[in-house]
Amino acid sequence: MLSRRVIAGVLAALSASPILWACRGADHATQAAYDVTARYPHDPTAYTEGLVVGDGVLFESTGLNAHSEVRRVDLQTGRILASRALAANRFGEGLTLLAGRLYQLTWKAGVAYTYDAATLTPGDSFHYAGEGWGLTTDGTNLIMSDGSDSLRVMSPATFQVERVVHVRYRGTPLQQVNELEYVHGEIFANVYRTNWVMRIDPATGVAREAIDFDDLYPDRPVTADVMNGIALAPDGQQLLLTGKLWPVLFQVRLHEAPVAH
Repeated sequence: MLSRRVIAGVLAALSASPILWACRGADHATQAAYDVTARYPHDPTAYTEGLVVGDGVLFESTGLNAHSEVRRVDLQTGRILASRALAANRFGEGLTLLAGRLYQLTWKAGVAYTYDAATLTPGDSFHYAGEGWGLTTDGTNLIMSDGSDSLRVMSPATFQVERVVHVRYRGTPLQQVNELEYVHGEIFANVYRTNWVMRIDPATGVAREAIDFDDLYPDRPVTADVMNGIALAPDGQQLLLTGKLWPVLFQVRLHEAPVAH
């Protein structure tokens, strides 16, 4: 089975080659900027699209048509505590948690679903234009990526776009911004089809740093797909990182840790 967005991803990667080469440079991407502090089991059938931690519980959104779910997961064991399946024609995407409510995007359907975080009971749904990729929150607004260099700042009550921030790295538009996590005043973002995580200023869109996680998972099996999935660990300082169809989830401590404001 072909991975999603294969053709679109290759074309976009080629068109974004200046930023890709910029991130590869040793003077641009920060290597060995972290320590792995723990490894946890992760469902190897989960096509991970979104991760978020709340009250010590890991929530996960998975993708692929007829396989998309929102889940409550025990971090220590990887056991699925509860799950809610999407319709077979819905491809789950980014996930975030705000005020006891989970928000889950879909890739091409243009609809976001909400759930009670404690029970996964469905709530309201919202419509939006374009594709849905990553989703996070600054505690007041929702922040959404759509595969371009744009981050949409949206109302959680209406899903209306309040402003758009364009992501730049060393003056170059950064395409394929994917999974997002808001961490102490910064946005951490996966770049699709790479092992890079960008630290982005949410006010200006400037990517302050590109962290290269190429050596995070050197024994990665051939069944594992691309890196995707960032969550703030339960301690509020470290990060949880995984990928699509990865059998492991890593906890990492950055050498230059995010600072709470």
